[in-house]
Amino acid sequence: MKSEKKILLIIPAYNESEGIVDNINTIKKYIKNCPYNLEYVVINDGSTDNEEEILTDNNINHIELIQNLGIGGAVQTGYMFAKENGYDIAVQFDGDAQHDIHSLPNLIEPVLRDEVDFTVGSRFLDESNSEFKSSKLRQLGIKILSNLIYITSKIKIKDVTSGYRAGNKKVIEQFVKRYPRQYPEPESYMHLFAKNIRVKEVGARMFERTTGESSINMIKGINYMISVSLSIIASSLIGRETE
Repeated sequence: MKSEKKILLIIPAYNESEGIVDNINTIKKYIKNCPYNLEYVVINDGSTDNEEEILTDNNINHIELIQNLGIGGAVQTGYMFAKENGYDIAVQFDGDAQHDIHSLPNLIEPVLRDEVDFTVGSRFLDESNSEFKSSKLRQLGIKILSNLIYITSKIKIKDVTSGYRAGNKKVIEQFVKRYPRQYPEPESYMHLFAKNIRVKEVGARMFERTTGESSINMIKGINYMISVSLSIIASSLIGRETE
């Protein structure tokens, strides 16, 4: 019997025409055999390739944005869709097939049991069976951001740039109101902590990208670290809500 809770996979995709069909077919196969009331929506973030044509021709459920909003705007669109359609849990899932759909129970089960409000899938926990950890340089950057978040919040999240995350209705409501646009994952934790949202890091398997291009390259790396660090510090000044 399927779970009564409605769960939505939010799949942002920008110029992912090469691999999006295979990724969605893997998700559809999982949905058919999983114990969850699970659906998906692709957010076509103003792609300049033929992604829209491919999504339409293959009857893939999607929302087309008429211009590129960036990962933050695309994901927030998905959260708006989740709220408007009464989903109980929303899961962020990359359109480039880097996330293993079979790790989904690790993310949603703690939320279903009301142990936490929000989970983040991590490559760096002992219980993760992910062989792919990203490049050494990116791992260093992730570690720096993780330590900065810990210094400012006293909460440890190892895989702070992971886009494999799940949240309940409280989180959906929060992200509909405000979701950081440019570098959303690290900064968003500070806003969740300020709202006393319970966050847990869980093990998840991830794969190396085989199609498309990453939104962050070596040239952007230094600016990324500076911008994200300043955003985390600024967000840490938000006062926590009282219980």
